[in-house]
Amino acid sequence: MIISTRGRYGLRAMFELAKAYGNSRMSIRQIAERQRLSETYLEQIFALLKKSGLIIGMRGAGGGYSLARPPHEISVGSVLTALEGELAPADCVCEDSDCENAHICCAYAVYKRIYEGISAVVNGISLQDMLDDDNRLAEQNPQATNVRC
Repeated sequence: MIISTRGRYGLRAMFELAKAYGNSRMSIRQIAERQRLSETYLEQIFALLKKSGLIIGMRGAGGGYSLARPPHEISVGSVLTALEGELAPADCVCEDSDCENAHICCAYAVYKRIYEGISAVVNGISLQDMLDDDNRLAEQNPQATNVRC
């Protein structure tokens, strides 16, 4: 499984919103500049994140985007699933699968274990964990500022 640019850029944008959580809203332009991403592409990504209830957008003066919940309550898995769909190595292990051969397929158990492992990892990492990791890296490497994913 390879995470697409939509998933990677979306996760980076959510990281920026997590850094600003509780202080201010951020515009797509600000996020795009900080992460060196396309504003147009971020608009598409934010539409999906808003639809999934992960972010809140406000128009007008003082408007912008913010996380819908605190960073510790939003998992990397929820972000990636909102942008990528199921993070499964094969369609047969998805919840809405209609595979008739799953019960006799020699590879089904392997795909299922891979899916469960991926899900456990990404759902076990929150945006707060990303912030904590970033702070640890900054303490270890004070000269490395503004390093991007």
